Parts: sequence; C-alpha cells; structure tokens
Amino acid sequence: MSDSHVVSSALSFSWPDGTPVFQDLSFSVPGGRTGLVAPNGAGKSTLLRLVAGELRPTGGSITVEGPLGYLPQHLPFARRETVARVLGIDRVVAALHAIEAGDAAEEHFTAVGDDWDVEERARAELDRLGLTDVALDRRLDTLSGGEVVSLGLAAQLLKRPDVLLLDEPTNNLDGAARARLTAVLRSWTGCLLVVSHDRALLDEMDRIAALDHGEIRWYGGNHTEYEQAVRAEREVAERQVRQAAQDVRRQKRELQQARERAARRASTASRNLADAGLARIVAGNLKRDAQVSAARSHDVHAARLGAAQARLDQASTAARRDDDLALDLPETTVPAGRTVFHGEALQAAYDGRPVFAGDGVGLDIRGPERVALVGPNGAGKSTLLRLIGGQQEPVSGAVTRAEGRTAYLSQRLDLLDADRTVAENLAVFAPSRSAADRMNLLARFLFRGVRAHLPVGVLSGGELLRATLACVLNAEPAPQLLLLDEPTNNLDLASVAQLESALLSYRGGVRRGQPRRPFPGRDRGGPLAPAGRRPAHRGGRAGVTGPATRRRICPRTL
Repeated sequence: MSDSHVVSSALSFSWPDGTPVFQDLSFSVPGGRTGLVAPNGAGKSTLLRLVAGELRPTGGSITVEGPLGYLPQHLPFARRETVARVLGIDRVVAALHAIEAGDAAEEHFTAVGDDWDVEERARAELDRLGLTDVALDRRLDTLSGGEVVSLGLAAQLLKRPDVLLLDEPTNNLDGAARARLTAVLRSWTGCLLVVSHDRALLDEMDRIAALDHGEIRWYGGNHTEYEQAVRAEREVAERQVRQAAQDVRRQKRELQQARERAARRASTASRNLADAGLARIVAGNLKRDAQVSAARSHDVHAARLGAAQARLDQASTAARRDDDLALDLPETTVPAGRTVFHGEALQAAYDGRPVFAGDGVGLDIRGPERVALVGPNGAGKSTLLRLIGGQQEPVSGAVTRAEGRTAYLSQRLDLLDADRTVAENLAVFAPSRSAADRMNLLARFLFRGVRAHLPVGVLSGGELLRATLACVLNAEPAPQLLLLDEPTNNLDLASVAQLESALLSYRGGVRRGQPRRPFPGRDRGGPLAPAGRRPAHRGGRAGVTGPATRRRICPRTL
C-alpha cells in the first residue's frame, strides 16, 4: 500500500465575504480508501478543493505527498470538447498521427516525449470504465451525464496519481457503471479520499472520516460499521440526556425544598427571638447569621442546578440529529386521466445520429401518475426529459402539451444565476410571495439566516440542488408536471427521504430520470416505486394504466 497521504495542519478557510468554513482543522489521511461523510453544506467539497489546490487556505497548510488526481462534483468541461481533450492527450495524439503520416518535425517528437503508448493506455482506461464505443475524437455533447462522469474518472486515472480525490463519483452512473467504478476502487493501492452519500460505495471504504461542525472524527471500517458506531454513540448520548434531565428535575426539587426549609427556619427563629426577650443587637446578629446560612444553602443548590443544566445542554447537543429538509410541494391538482403530454414518434439526434431506435418514442403522460424513466447511461433519458419539457425540440415527431407549467430540474443544475444569492434567485421565480414568506420557505430547505444570502456560486453540490429545488418547485404558477433528472444527486440521506415523502404526496404528474432504482430503501409501495422488474416500454407507445398509477419505462436506443 502506498505511503502517499494528505496532511492538514491548523487549516482555516473563509469565503471572501468572511463566512468561515474551517478553523484550525488538523488531520492526516493515510494510504488506503477513506470515505468523507457529512450533511450537505458542512464543507466536504470545499475541503477537497483545498486539498486539490483549487482554493487557498486563509490559515494553516495542506501537504499532499505524491501526484494528485481530482474528480470534482461538477465537471468543468465544455460541451464541444473532445474526449482526447478531456483526457489531456489531444496534443500528443495529434503529434503521433502527424508522425505516422510522415511528418518528422521536431515539435511532434517533443510533444510525444515518452508517451508513445498513450492511445493504448487511454483506450484501456476507457474500456475499463465501460466507454468501449467512445472514440477519442467524439464530442462531449454527444455523451450522457453518466458517460461524462466515467470519462472524467478515466482522465484522472490516466495521470497515474498516488493520491486520488473523488467528489460524488457515482452521480449519474447506472448500475453497470457503478459496478465498474467499484471494481476500480477495490484495486486501488494509493491514497483515496471519496466524498459520497452512496452507501454501497462507502461500504467499500477502509475507514470513514465524519466532518461535523468543522472537526473530523475517524471511524475504522466501512459505512455500515460507521452507522453502527454512530447509533451506539447516539444511544449513549440520549441516555445521558435522560439522566441529565432527571438530575435537573431533582436539583430543582431540592432547591425548592431548601428555600422552603429556610423560610420555615426564619419564621420559627423570629418567633423564638421575640419570646426570648434578647437584646435588639443580639437578636439582629442571630437573624443575620440565619440569613447568611440560608443564602449559602441556596447558592449551593443553585450551583448544583446550574451544573446539572449545563450537563443537560451538553448531552442534548451531542444527541441532536442533523437538520431535516422540510419539503412542501405547491398545491396543484391534475384531473384523473387528463393528458398533460402527448408525444408521437419523437426523435432526437446528435451529430446526425438518431438517439432512439425505430420510429422514435411515443408517449402519453396523464395525471395524476408517477413515471420512473430508467435505462443505462447513454440511453437518452435526459434527452427525452428535455423533449417533454420543451428545452429541446425533436428533429421529427409531434408534441402536444396541456396548458399549465412544466417544472424541469436539469441534471446539470445550471438554472440559477450564480452571481445572485439564494434569496434573490427565489424572488425571480416566485415574485408574488412576500419577502418573509420566501425566507420561511428557504428555511424549510435549510437556508436559514446568512445561508439564504450566500451567492449561488459558492454553494456545495447538495446546497445547489436544494436551492434549485426550492426555485423550481415553488416557481409561479404551480407546476402540473415535474421533470426531475437525477433529483437525489448530492443530497444527503435524510434529504433524500424527505424528497421522496414530498413527491409521494404530490398530486400533479411526476417524471424522473434515474439510471438506478428509484430512491434507495424503497423497493415496495408508493407511486415512485418501479411497477415491476421488466421495463414496460422498449420503443413505440407506452401504455397508461389509469389515474394515480406508477410506471417504469425505458427508452430504446440504436
């Protein structure tokens, strides 16, 4: 196992507006596979960008031993770039082809250097990640989101790094691509640091690093063992809360009893002094002594109560769960059986190549129903969603849409203005809402206080998805058809569950593009669960089984 690793010493980082992210964070990542987990917005992607050198610390340092490869959450590739350009070998390949054609210019040999086998190595990495039919001169705008992610990983592996950083590497990948990624990581012998909310991937890790409130806690073993350890810690913390609460109640009771005893003693002493006929000065001294004793007793019990309350507060903090997303979809109702979309023989094309097989796709969507659009990477799921939503026009076929708004959540999350704040973006989408109402809505999406006034450009992947969801789902007027392309990408597990719950109660039409099964852990029941193991559609007309139904369809490509 490689000795390469990452060392952080007293790392601090703040955004340009002064918002702090980390303060005096120190840690060391050893060789092997490490999974970095945390709720959305905790700073996971920011930490990887600091390690990769994309961001500069405001204090402290980060040291990386050995060559580094970094796959970001949002790949910075232009859609018209070629595969060779993304792999970083376009100049070398061009020089090789020139030499093969008989051009012996010195600059070609300089460009090639020792990389005479670069095409063979690139082809091997592409094949290993399932991109067998992807040529080096192919443009990115002809690839699916999952294929682009696999290509980005191939580019990093081609560098032969000692340290590999992966930020949500399973986003947009279908089951086969996820299996190939897992196989690659199982054979990894360097230092691997993975940010992910994917339980299956995290179960391949050697250890888990949990980032919470600017600190990292380490857990040996995979994610399942981490969850067991966290549950055990939570049970201990909740038991301590109960014990601390009991102690607070006991201390309050004892303080009250001490007050009552002091009052009784004072009353008795006053009567006794009056009956004893003592001199006024002596009686005053005895009274003051009694008051001092009573005050001392009160202070002791009050101190005990304060300490008990502090223990309760500390235990409550330790037991507090992560914030949950509170999703309330806008009120809308589609009458049973109403056709909100009709498509006949729809066809799209890239570089003159048709996307769908045969005569294209015929599809009716009627409300209220849920449709899960499934298929392997490159099958055309995102293309079909864009055709339905009107973001892309078919090269042939007929489209009819019912009146009413269609809300479309793109896989690329490029809908919002990166220079505007979250609150400003929502104001554009929902201008008739009051400012207070918009702030309350954003709070339900976990943008509270200053978080609502952060520029969209500095948000994490999970935060950007939440902000986009807030704007898309609450734009005016309320949508009658939701088109969600990979809606769970970058969401933490608690937010995924809440999104599922909200969509289950939505009374419009829902269509989701998803390369793997719908929401994890929900194999049975509910409108978003697949209707069966076999796809209901392989080209041609997709049937409708009635209102409030659920369907699972798969477009068939050439």
